[in-house]
Amino acid sequence: MKIAVIGGGAAGLMAAAAARETDPSLDVFVIERNDGLGKKVIISGGGRCNVTTGIHDVKTVLTKYPRGGKFLAKAMHQFPPQSVYDWFESNGVPLKTQDDDRVFPQSDDGHDVVGAFERLFEENGIRVLLNAHVTRIEKHAGAFSIFFRDTEKPLVVDKVVLTTGGQAYRATGSTGDGYAFAISLGHAITALAPSLNSFGTREKWVADISGLSFPAATITAKREGNPSFTGPFLFTHRGISGPAVFALSSIVAFERYDAVHPLDITIDLFPDASADELASRMKALIAEHPKKGIINVLAMLIPKSLAEILGHETRLSGLLHSAEIAHKDLLRCIAWLKGIPLHVIARGSGDEFVTAGGIDLKEVNPSTMESRICKGLFFAGEILDVDGFTGGFNLQASWTTGRLAGESAASAILTE
Repeated sequence: MKIAVIGGGAAGLMAAAAARETDPSLDVFVIERNDGLGKKVIISGGGRCNVTTGIHDVKTVLTKYPRGGKFLAKAMHQFPPQSVYDWFESNGVPLKTQDDDRVFPQSDDGHDVVGAFERLFEENGIRVLLNAHVTRIEKHAGAFSIFFRDTEKPLVVDKVVLTTGGQAYRATGSTGDGYAFAISLGHAITALAPSLNSFGTREKWVADISGLSFPAATITAKREGNPSFTGPFLFTHRGISGPAVFALSSIVAFERYDAVHPLDITIDLFPDASADELASRMKALIAEHPKKGIINVLAMLIPKSLAEILGHETRLSGLLHSAEIAHKDLLRCIAWLKGIPLHVIARGSGDEFVTAGGIDLKEVNPSTMESRICKGLFFAGEILDVDGFTGGFNLQASWTTGRLAGESAASAILTE
């Protein structure tokens, strides 16, 4: 009996390993169009590979998926973050958990994560076909024929696990081919959009404070429901980036925004303080330093470079002594700090950058990852309409769906 895993990314690697573990007698093929496995895994997290999350409560983990959390529930309970952690450690990849709950290899090298699978595949006789460009998949009489660009003879298998990823990071092979294969086998694809991206802004002053970061701010999009997210962020040469920005970009992934139709956002630099509390703090500083310039007093609350921008954006004279500031001008400063207005006109790359949307989840059995439309076809990873926030949640979804798909595909063969 033969299983073909199409796509050698995170989900495909785990699916192949799980299938062989479930039934060592199977012929398992991993088909990858690149010249090596796990290209996107290796470069994720800046090359360090944020393997999973250090959050162990599954209910909490499932809240980190703006799309697909409910669908993931069974798979996540079967192979939660702690199990992923244990799996990699038992397969020769020591891990570490940072204070922000991100889990990385102790080596900080994504090659070690992929290397664990390469060793496992070699030791267990899993066949890896590299530079193998699949052109189409056909199903006849209960078997799947997989056709390749440079070979006339197809590979015929009993089961297929489709793990070709989304269409983010096209240079790593995630070009969206899997959507076409799924459609040809009867599936529907939801709308697609980039997610976990940085924001490019119309405001140019951001370049003057590029690299300036804040450990916690609330960023809100002026859209229906005013979605927001609180977390770290930083200013860049072109806009803003960081975990809070990536999370908000995921929430508004399907919103249209560009130079003509910008996405209005605000940044609250003091999410734990009300405007009145912030005003009181400011008044206390003014009373303590009445002869200091107002910009210098503001610089006791925020970095001076940003205080200078605040002065310019609120038309506040930098020549004023703090005691000379009018009450209305003070309130205007407080309002700016509690809601810095920006206009987002572009998406930029992030640490992960995934695709929102994919295989319609109504057409996939969440207990097995098998297609409800095409028996013997399984899905896992980013090709599904599942995506999470930054912090290891997308790789966690790939490991957990990949493992369930591989186990299910192998078990299905055992029972037939």
